[in-house]
Amino acid sequence: MGARSPKTRRPTLRARLLTALAGDPDGTPPWVRALAEGEDAGYFADGGAVWTVHAGTGTFVAGIRALLIQALHPGAMAGVHDFSRYRDDPIGRLTGTVRWIICVTYGSTAQAARETQRVARLHQRVEGSYESVTGPREYSAGDADLVEWVHLAFTEAFLGAHQRWGGPIPGGADAYVREWAQAGRLMRLEDPPLTEAELRARMDGFLARGELRRDERVDDVVRFLRSAPFTGMMRLAYRVLFAAAVASLPRDYRRLLGLRRSPLPVVTLTRIVLAVSAKALEEGPRAQDFARERLRRLSGTTAATPDAATAH
Repeated sequence: MGARSPKTRRPTLRARLLTALAGDPDGTPPWVRALAEGEDAGYFADGGAVWTVHAGTGTFVAGIRALLIQALHPGAMAGVHDFSRYRDDPIGRLTGTVRWIICVTYGSTAQAARETQRVARLHQRVEGSYESVTGPREYSAGDADLVEWVHLAFTEAFLGAHQRWGGPIPGGADAYVREWAQAGRLMRLEDPPLTEAELRARMDGFLARGELRRDERVDDVVRFLRSAPFTGMMRLAYRVLFAAAVASLPRDYRRLLGLRRSPLPVVTLTRIVLAVSAKALEEGPRAQDFARERLRRLSGTTAATPDAATAH
């Protein structure tokens, strides 16, 4: 009788989450470890509004919510349809976006600049045409209105998800909008909103001017987001998160997308999914632990390295 082959060890929930988010089962690819490097504190303070919102697992809902909202602008949708590799490599596409968010949030100003330049290089080739409310229009990813819409959708989604599933925000919602305006400036948005009221008024302006619409491309993206290629428990959890993103959308955007809220107790189910995810992520270092190593070095204090730190 031949020897039995050893059983393949199934990856832990933490490893599966971090592979989806960072492209690395340990959550420590080179760009995360680089958060410990640099010669300044970066744009956002430890314990401030941006660190607080982006450290929460409510971001899992926010990412889906942001993509749904962004898809309603035909210019942004044209760029996704014509140039994004989200169908062929959805995890790679997700990781690329997460990388920029993490590096801008927790990195030094130099690292934030490098990551912003990396994204800008990717966007250089994104150009084409689409049908706007006034007729055919040429576009590029750097157009001011497209950059504004993407920033607004991101800010609204992350703020809204945290308000529903996160804790208090230091300084309140206005502090988050005001702080994250710096990310908009990095992407060459000249006049980002600075308060929650201004953020929502700007978004409502796009809606009132008829610049947002649903078409076949939007429906295609929604179908893909509804059934993203996860398996097992991750697939079940993702279905809950998608339903949460839909349920948390402002009503006008949900109606325009042609989506309905699930009859299930989505808010409560999402709290459970996010609590389990947070517990799994506590088992090892997170991005902010590497950033705190940089802050300790700059302040001249000493402490354990992120590999030995307790993440929170």
